[in-house]
Amino acid sequence: MDDGKPTGPKAKWWSRPTPGHTTTSAPEGASAAADAPVEGARAADTPARPEPVAPAQSMAPEPIAPEPVAQAPEAPAPTPEAPAPAPAVHAAAPAPAVTPRHEPDEYSTPPYGGPGPWAPAPPVQRPVPTPAHGTPVPPVPAPYAGTNGAETPTGPAPAPVPTPGPVPAPAFTPPPPQSTHWLQYDPWGGYRQPLTQPGHPLGSDGGRGKNRRGSLLVGALLLALVAGGIGGGIGAYIERNGGLTTVELPQAAKNSGGRAPDSVAGIAASALPSVVTLHVSGTTESGTGTGFVLDNEGHILTNNHVVAPAGPSGDITVTFSGGETASAEIVGKDSGYDLAVVKVKGVSGLKPLPLGNSDNVQVGDPVVAIGAPFDLSNTVTSGIISAKDRPITAGGEKGDGSDISYVDALQTDAPINPGNSGGPLVDTDAHVIGINSAIRAADSGSTAEGGQAGSIGLGFAIPINQGKRVAEELINTGKATHPVIGVTLDMKYTGDGAKVGAKGAEGKPSVTPGGPGAKAGIKPGDIITEVDGQRVHSGEELIVKIRAHRPGDRLDLGLTRGGKDLSMTLTLGSATGT
Repeated sequence: MDDGKPTGPKAKWWSRPTPGHTTTSAPEGASAAADAPVEGARAADTPARPEPVAPAQSMAPEPIAPEPVAQAPEAPAPTPEAPAPAPAVHAAAPAPAVTPRHEPDEYSTPPYGGPGPWAPAPPVQRPVPTPAHGTPVPPVPAPYAGTNGAETPTGPAPAPVPTPGPVPAPAFTPPPPQSTHWLQYDPWGGYRQPLTQPGHPLGSDGGRGKNRRGSLLVGALLLALVAGGIGGGIGAYIERNGGLTTVELPQAAKNSGGRAPDSVAGIAASALPSVVTLHVSGTTESGTGTGFVLDNEGHILTNNHVVAPAGPSGDITVTFSGGETASAEIVGKDSGYDLAVVKVKGVSGLKPLPLGNSDNVQVGDPVVAIGAPFDLSNTVTSGIISAKDRPITAGGEKGDGSDISYVDALQTDAPINPGNSGGPLVDTDAHVIGINSAIRAADSGSTAEGGQAGSIGLGFAIPINQGKRVAEELINTGKATHPVIGVTLDMKYTGDGAKVGAKGAEGKPSVTPGGPGAKAGIKPGDIITEVDGQRVHSGEELIVKIRAHRPGDRLDLGLTRGGKDLSMTLTLGSATGT
């Protein structure tokens, strides 16, 4: 589409005007200078083209003559349907040449389109401001009746009138003066279409829009309040009751509580009523330990180091498994065996704990230890017998050896901790087979705060056979007897076996004259290597093996004298313990 522009050879584009150049516009009356009217033609169908004007300066290019336009064939004139005659359109007279408005543009830069010079743009009529209540539209003329401005007249189009020679550019012709359409122009509305819809004027809905929005806002607020109240009620109910529904988890029914007698629970239920906790306080120190009831008279067996802090005038309080308490006094004690017996007064209904036989114990047998570790009474732990006849020594805090105990102990991995001392180690029949006495810790257990090390699975118990004999002696006589062989040992000897010293204490002979050793033929310097077929590696082990027997028992000894192995039989003597 040419849009009314020349179609001849293109000239260069023009740049913006420079100072000093003059331009001439088309005369305003170009549209009125028509030679002859053309009936039935619209302004847009016959545009007028102004003739180029010679430039004012020599640098402007020559104007290009427009090409002739082909003439249209004659057509019968249409019969107008409306009584009003169509406005006359006058052909534009050739206009004088005009000076180009721009300098040549060698880059052909838009927006100037085809080659110039140009015809002046048609005059622009500003639309009248639209009133607040819309723009009234006049009645539709007869040629456009029933089309609403969207269609062309239904009658035949008038034939164009041929004109000789080149056809000049059409000139803009405004609408007929009798029509007010252009004064009512709305750039956003359709041609000759009302700018308002039937009903209330635009912008004034009588307050109904505001009322509708207000109603919606009130409704939304009410809905939010109702929803919030319901949600709050549900949340409060869930918080109080734990949910909308009650959750019940499956659970086994309550049983009678009975357990097999040989289970840990059955053993504990049988033995706990006979186990007590001892709280001992003296003038300089105090301690806590465990004991168990020996008989109905109130005798309780425990360790010597448990009651030692009481001294000659300390206090001992016994707490039973049910929580009852009673005061107790020492009946007898022996540091060599690390055993002691106390007695409570004014207590009835005691349940003695049955005693077993430690000679029947085998390595691997299950055992249960009961006590009050760290003053936690009625504590039950379980394990097995890890070893038998384990020679250990405990004590020695005094430095003179008077408090050292020698025990041929039962070793167990049942957890034993400070406070378990003196408690029973029982078998699957809930019979006592040992008295928990010592543990082996990873360190010495002594710290600046006075802390103690815990169990590492190495616990030791005095065999009950030895404990029974010592307890009977302490109850009956207040003292215990020790089996002896009547020799003094060299405890500094580092070789294998127990060496008889060259001299005894205070210059006395190392072999007591008339004693059991002298009668068997032992001499100073002999090295004892076996007791009843069991190898002995040190003096401590020899003492432990001897004290595991009763006075009067016969022992088979193996020894070395001058590099020769000898054997002999010895009858144990007796000595009073401390």
